Amino acid sequence: MGLGLLLLILLLLAVGGYIVGRGRAVAQVSGDIRKLHSLPPFYGRITSLITLVPALFLIAVWLLAEPLFIETKAFSLIAADDLPEGKSAELVMADVRRVTAGLTALQAIGRDTTPLLSNPADLKAALNDAGIVLETEPTVSTMAAAAALGAAKASSRWILSFAALAVACIGLGYALSRIKPEYRARNATERFAMWLLIACSMVAVLTTAGIVGSLLVESIHFFQLYPATEFFFSSNWNPKFGGGSSLGILPLLWGTLYVSAIALVVAVPIGLMSAIYLAEYASKSTRAWVKPAIEILAGIPTIVYGLFALVTVGPLLRDYFAMPLGFGDSSSSVMTAGLVMGIMVIPFVSSLSDDIINAVPQSLRDGSLGLGATPSETIRQVVIPAALPGIVGAILLAASRAIGETMIVVLGAGAAAQLSLNPFEAMTTVTVKIVSQLTGDTEFASPETLVAFALGLALFTLTLALNIIALIIVRKYREQYE
Repeated sequence: MGLGLLLLILLLLAVGGYIVGRGRAVAQVSGDIRKLHSLPPFYGRITSLITLVPALFLIAVWLLAEPLFIETKAFSLIAADDLPEGKSAELVMADVRRVTAGLTALQAIGRDTTPLLSNPADLKAALNDAGIVLETEPTVSTMAAAAALGAAKASSRWILSFAALAVACIGLGYALSRIKPEYRARNATERFAMWLLIACSMVAVLTTAGIVGSLLVESIHFFQLYPATEFFFSSNWNPKFGGGSSLGILPLLWGTLYVSAIALVVAVPIGLMSAIYLAEYASKSTRAWVKPAIEILAGIPTIVYGLFALVTVGPLLRDYFAMPLGFGDSSSSVMTAGLVMGIMVIPFVSSLSDDIINAVPQSLRDGSLGLGATPSETIRQVVIPAALPGIVGAILLAASRAIGETMIVVLGAGAAAQLSLNPFEAMTTVTVKIVSQLTGDTEFASPETLVAFALGLALFTLTLALNIIALIIVRKYREQYE
């Protein structure tokens, strides 16, 4: 049974549980709902929740644990002699997953895949026709593992379907058995909803913990293969797959901070002044079209910004600034990426700061003006300090967005990892190198690949430090208004 069909059946059971539970509660008091502890809809809601939520939880846990069991069994079928030299188990399993997906796709259109499993060339051709590209012909044991993986997945989904439906039916029966006139259905519904909301909020916490955990595990593996002192203090970045690499993070950090600083120098003044104008000076008619026009910048794809940097901004800076001033003749530069990235993050500063300034109580403005302050003095000395926590948050969001940008840097700043103060030279950032180190079929067994996780951890630490600094600033200046 497909997952979509299973979810639809569970949803229908939940709807049916609501109807039956509500009707059962009303029937037990012969239609006189005054004898019920709670209103009839609460009896239906608690029945629906007990029917649906445990089954969905089972599905989520099952889908997370499924690969750990069925892929291990499939990998055991691969013969050691058939493993390509220098290829890790993860890459072998990636081929097995591709073959399995191809076989499933062929079976979905009604094609018999049994003859293909005995002929690697025909199987590869059929998979290529289905849009699944294999670089080499699958081995006999790989095809056997793929067939076993597909069969195990199909069996697993059927078992999951029966188990989820059984849990839903048990929950439905249990919920209906508890329905009585004195049953506190409203209290039970609210408690259930509270725990459900807590579980949903924990998803974000667990996701963050999972991201940090995965980065830490792979980073520790990297530092076991490559010296940490050379990674953190070396100024040379020269990865070579196969050995002899120099993987110093300093030039990447410098490029990241340089580009982000230029972007913030462009975005913060323009965005903040725009927010002050829209919130304090602009008329309603002007604000009605200026604010959406600024926010359009946030909806433009970053690849478009990158092409704009490559085709327009880069050549202009090269022809009118870099070459006449003797700073270089390259159109790819830190200044190019920084200017375009600054334009991109203007809405993050402008829109959020505008909302925060508008949230400042009007009584603060009236009090300042009543004491004789001018409008500009009121803005500088009252409104901006009162809105400072939100403004700092907006600037931090813009900084995080700039630090994590990749496409504009690739097209606008180039890919040269170097330490230089010249803003018209090509440089690169941490995010660009993370992408380049993980491009293609790579195995997580060499320092040249694992370095991407160490770079990601360093970027995460940098962003966390920015958050801590912003929190200190906010707490310091918020005290005078508490």
